[in-house]
Amino acid sequence: MRWDHLFADLEGQLEAERSAQFQADVAELTRAERAAVELTSRVLAQKGAEVVVALVTGDTVRGTVADAAAQWILLAEGARQVLVPRAAIAAVHGLGSRTRAATEVERRLSLGHALRALSRDRARVVVRTRGHELSGIVGAVGSDCVDIATGAESTAVVPFDAIVTVRQA
Repeated sequence: MRWDHLFADLEGQLEAERSAQFQADVAELTRAERAAVELTSRVLAQKGAEVVVALVTGDTVRGTVADAAAQWILLAEGARQVLVPRAAIAAVHGLGSRTRAATEVERRLSLGHALRALSRDRARVVVRTRGHELSGIVGAVGSDCVDIATGAESTAVVPFDAIVTVRQA
């Protein structure tokens, strides 16, 4: 009878150890999976939902997620849209834990692609940089800068990494 209790006790300990190891493995796999999630995937999962984007300038932009790519987020503020480069984002509030994998096209769309679409449409915009604001029409878009026609004879060249927001005027 003592042997039966001893073997039962050993089996119980072994099962408890297996269960603890299984739980540790699941937790480690969960952490590893979570480590692979990008901001773009979290934002894309919230398309149509309202979020608040805290900017590196200390300002915030509130809007509905219209689209996102690796280098930018597009928010709808009513009828107008605001393009926010990823480099200008300090935090995003209102994202759930859900994710949606970005398509190959979404992964490859750069800030230049988004600005070229505005240039093609001859969109009138307000471009905010750190400490500066320009109002005008999007002109030529280079690999790392954009021309903003601010007047009849005046064009400002804005480096991509200086842009905080591009808002439709």
